[in-house]
Amino acid sequence: MRIDHVSYAAEPDGMVATANRLAERLGVPAHDGGVHPRFGTRNMILPLAATRYLEVVEVLDHPASDKAPFGQAVRARSDLGGGWMAWVIALDDLTGIEARLRREAVPGHRHTPEGVDLTWRQIGIRGNIADPQLPFFVRWDSLTHHPSTLARSDVRLKELTIAGDPQRIRDWLGLTGPAGTWEKDVDFRFDGNGEPALASVTFTTPNGDVTV
Repeated sequence: MRIDHVSYAAEPDGMVATANRLAERLGVPAHDGGVHPRFGTRNMILPLAATRYLEVVEVLDHPASDKAPFGQAVRARSDLGGGWMAWVIALDDLTGIEARLRREAVPGHRHTPEGVDLTWRQIGIRGNIADPQLPFFVRWDSLTHHPSTLARSDVRLKELTIAGDPQRIRDWLGLTGPAGTWEKDVDFRFDGNGEPALASVTFTTPNGDVTV
């Protein structure tokens, strides 16, 4: 179980403009990720080091975006002006999460501009919609074309600032060990004020730390 990526909903001027602003701040090229037909969304990818990435996602004018929980989540965050929507955990096996949440993961796929059909399964979006401090979960069918491989990057995910309750998140993740023993290369800062959410993300870049 590890942090796979962070999702940022497009701001009012759209996905491309939003991704380009973030790319300039971080010094990372933004790549067209393609369309998620099942979810009614599309994204752009900013590759990060350590097999991670930043996703900028935008809802499409398509019936799927109103039916799929992921499309609903993207639309809701963009309607608020955009910004951080979720952090995402990758696992090799989702059966334990499926049993705990009493539902099956849903398949996702994205045909990239490079001609690759990326496929995965994901679960937990409904939990994120109800309580935005919570991550959702993915299992990639293959890591060969993981979005982080689009470009070599020296930019690393350093810290997540979460408005919420650390114990709530530990329970959601199923963590039982001592605090600080999971994802030692990423810091977690918790703020008990405000509505639960992923409040900000800090990246380490060759030119210093950048907080978004």
